[in-house]
Amino acid sequence: MITIDALDARYLSGEWRRAERSYALRSPATGEELARVADLGADAGREAAAVAWEAFLAWRRTTAFERAAVLERWQALMHEHAEELATTMAREMGKPLRESRGEVAYAAGFVGWYAEEAKRVYGDAFPSQAGHKRLLALKQPVGPAFAITPWNFPLAMVTRKAAPALAAGCTMVLKPAEQSPLSALLLADLWLDAGGPAGTLQVLPTADPVPLADALIADPRVRKLSFTGSTEVGRQLYAKSAATVKRISLELGGHAPFLVFEDADVEEAVAQVMASKFRNAGQTCVCANRVYVHESLVDAFTEAYAAATERLVVGDPLDERTDIGPLVDEQAVAKVSRHVTDALERGAQLVTGGERRGGLYYAPTVLKGVAPDALMMREETFGPVAPIVAFRDDAEAVRLANDTPFGLAAYLYTHDLTRALLVAEELEYGIVGVNDGVPSAPYAPFGGVKQSGVGREGGPWGIEEYLETKFVSVGLRREAL
Repeated sequence: MITIDALDARYLSGEWRRAERSYALRSPATGEELARVADLGADAGREAAAVAWEAFLAWRRTTAFERAAVLERWQALMHEHAEELATTMAREMGKPLRESRGEVAYAAGFVGWYAEEAKRVYGDAFPSQAGHKRLLALKQPVGPAFAITPWNFPLAMVTRKAAPALAAGCTMVLKPAEQSPLSALLLADLWLDAGGPAGTLQVLPTADPVPLADALIADPRVRKLSFTGSTEVGRQLYAKSAATVKRISLELGGHAPFLVFEDADVEEAVAQVMASKFRNAGQTCVCANRVYVHESLVDAFTEAYAAATERLVVGDPLDERTDIGPLVDEQAVAKVSRHVTDALERGAQLVTGGERRGGLYYAPTVLKGVAPDALMMREETFGPVAPIVAFRDDAEAVRLANDTPFGLAAYLYTHDLTRALLVAEELEYGIVGVNDGVPSAPYAPFGGVKQSGVGREGGPWGIEEYLETKFVSVGLRREAL
């Protein structure tokens, strides 16, 4: 059993505080209680905002090199404690251990990147039409930031937000997902061990996020909101942030298409769609939710894809052999079941899977001939279900892919360079993987268009979200040297 027991966030003292209320965190794999975690409310949010502001006044005055050094130590500690972090993640949200280890490395990659990026925040000096003036554009930290992260990437979504914020000179208050707070709490511990000043990174777990979030969003000292989650909640946060005109980043829902064109190598295409679809049991906002295959390949592709799906091992996330762990909670399983039932009622054919396997486990599933009005073709399933639909030509493939209000990630497989570039340009998505089912990287921009979000995370784009540009005009004395 994880030993964290009803722990509150760290404040200025750098010590853990006991929580007045706590809630039970249970394993999605076994149902056992893993820990009791602090259940914080509006008062904690208001206190955290005050602490973040006071810490910001000092942190913003540190040099980029000082901040980079702390981030470098934080990254080193993440690598040193990689197995503990991975095991914690697997226990609290069910991600298979092999995938969890990969996420630790990915999460640490953001910290390493922004340790360097802190030293690349450049301003500008530019010409003036007046000879006695010198014009400057300075980059300065926005201020205290409030981040809300999801359960499906409980480490990487934290560092993708916190690392650029801290590198820029901002402080951060983090509300982790109710289902996966332990990973974030461990990261906060490591931040302090790395020399991060108390109050610069606070983690506030809660079973009911609304009162806590409302208190932080209403506070004018909190200058920035970064949220990863559903489009529905994102809209609400967007509206609430208008009252204090906060800087905002929203990474919202996706509905990713994967287009397999007629010139594709079936075996290679299957491998890429598998990598995209079944990562984290299909519980990612960028996983392939709709698979469109050219009619000349659809039968061969479906057969090969089903065979690969049936080889996946469903089981205990702590077992090294496991490919597919449990879904995160009962609500997630119910949604997957509802989507599969709906598709079958509308005429889809079940190729493999299609059943619950006890507890929160659901069999990896492949369907073909799914109707365009089926639920899984209109919204995210967020589970291990792949609907396969045939298309006739490139124009139809692009039309089907874009027929959604979402625009986070899309994928295509082809060996035709002209087709690859033209289709990538036509797809209305913030991320396009060409022959690549897993395109994300710490140094690349991540974000969506349409109702999939606002802003970008990762690379130099990510730190810009935490910087303001200040124009300084300096009038010189007219006497010449």
